[in-house]
Amino acid sequence: MFAVLKTGGKQYKVQSGDVLRVEKLAAIAGQKIQFNDVLMLGGDTVTVGAPLVAGAGVQAEVIDQIKGVKTINFVKRRRKHSSKRTKGHRQKLTLVRITDILASDAAKSGVDAAVGAGSVGSVALAAIDANTPAANKDQKRSAAPKAAVAKAAPKAAGGDDLTAITGVGPAAAKKLVEAGIATFADLAKVDVATFDAVKVKPEWVAQAADLTK
Repeated sequence: MFAVLKTGGKQYKVQSGDVLRVEKLAAIAGQKIQFNDVLMLGGDTVTVGAPLVAGAGVQAEVIDQIKGVKTINFVKRRRKHSSKRTKGHRQKLTLVRITDILASDAAKSGVDAAVGAGSVGSVALAAIDANTPAANKDQKRSAAPKAAVAKAAPKAAGGDDLTAITGVGPAAAKKLVEAGIATFADLAKVDVATFDAVKVKPEWVAQAADLTK
């Protein structure tokens, strides 16, 4: 028995045991899903939908979330200063294995319907992508710069968080601490005209004075 199903704007002829690469679905590896858009059923008898076969469904197991072959798009404009541009793209796909073809009562199977990634909300899609190995690597990479910034602005013992002042970043706060200015009170007493250890702006002094009140 075979079926013709539709997903991601494409049609696929499948049988039990077939492995397909389809447009990305909102599912995780190991999840069982069901394609409800069945256009035709074949075997001993052929049933053609109008446009879908009522009650039919194709069940599958998600193997993995993958990417297709990288495609290169090269654009050259001869009459606009000979500009050139190269863009690459890898289509996101879902690898599934067909497990069963239901000719009727597919709606009563209790299996989650196959939904395209573009049809779900951003929160749900983020939860799905967070389970992929690539997402875990990105989280580790993004955490490293944050840790570096935190170390770049050490807070002196008993001092204030100087980055609370508008315009004072981690690097400036570090220089101020090294120059002996660790609190808002210290910064409020700085004479901008004579203090040359660090370039202090008048508005920093004014904000520090307000914070000490």
